[in-house]
Amino acid sequence: MLWEEKDEQIILNTSSEFSFNQNLQYLSRSTNECLFHIQENKVRKAIPMDEYTALVEICEQDEQSICIKFLGNTRPISKQARGKIVQYIIEWFDLKTEIKDFYELAKKDTILHQAVLNFNGLRIMGIPDLFEAMAWGILGQQINLTYAYTLKRRLVETFGRSIEFEGEKYWMFPTPSEIAKLSVVDLVGLKMTVKKCEYLIDVANQIEIGLLTKEMLLETNDVKKAEKMLTKIRGIGPWTANYVLMRCLRFPSAFPIDDVGLHNAIKHVTGSDKKPSKDEIQKLSLHWTGWEAYATFYLWRFLY
Repeated sequence: MLWEEKDEQIILNTSSEFSFNQNLQYLSRSTNECLFHIQENKVRKAIPMDEYTALVEICEQDEQSICIKFLGNTRPISKQARGKIVQYIIEWFDLKTEIKDFYELAKKDTILHQAVLNFNGLRIMGIPDLFEAMAWGILGQQINLTYAYTLKRRLVETFGRSIEFEGEKYWMFPTPSEIAKLSVVDLVGLKMTVKKCEYLIDVANQIEIGLLTKEMLLETNDVKKAEKMLTKIRGIGPWTANYVLMRCLRFPSAFPIDDVGLHNAIKHVTGSDKKPSKDEIQKLSLHWTGWEAYATFYLWRFLY
């Protein structure tokens, strides 16, 4: 991705299949989000990088680029360090993925064609950090999205850290090392199930001691192998595994086929009075091969 520095700001080029506004609307879906702030068509986020934390403000520069501004005194001194922040943002907004082929496929698909018209330029907004992605997947198991956001806020504000700017706190997700040293008793105040507490601590431990890394999953270069690696971990079923493979690892074929939201979205699109069966979804998705993750994300957007 091409980027340049201008007056201490960074201008990052985007493709024609990217809409900052569509992605900002997606990020605005919950008023209970605690990991970034949105105001005046700009998003602000604290991004921890090794020994420092950058607070960035991102906005649209024009139809082909976005502008990244460092707030306060958080602009990294070295260009290499600033480049790491840019790479994080590229991954967050999934700017490396060329989605022209998905659009060509979707325009001819009875289930997807309205979604790509409604949400043109939307990307799978990612969760670049593996522990955060897995924790979010665990928190969201068997509950509605509203309560999942409440649990995330409790976890972040209890065990994460923050920086302050202009009277606002900007929170960062707890690290695996911060969660790995806790016990279930320490997590009681979050008011989630004992099992979820155990799963969260187990995952934090595996990542902390190096038994699970993003690189290991990417090196499989195979969505089924990566899914198998994840589902060997206690508390990680196929839904959570595929969610992580979509949002963090960027496997385009990741497909949480059992997701209730996906079923409801297909029901909404088809105007049916009942949710589709798994067999029906498999038939409907035959033409989505290689783009199952994007198809799912676009259909979710009808609901949230």
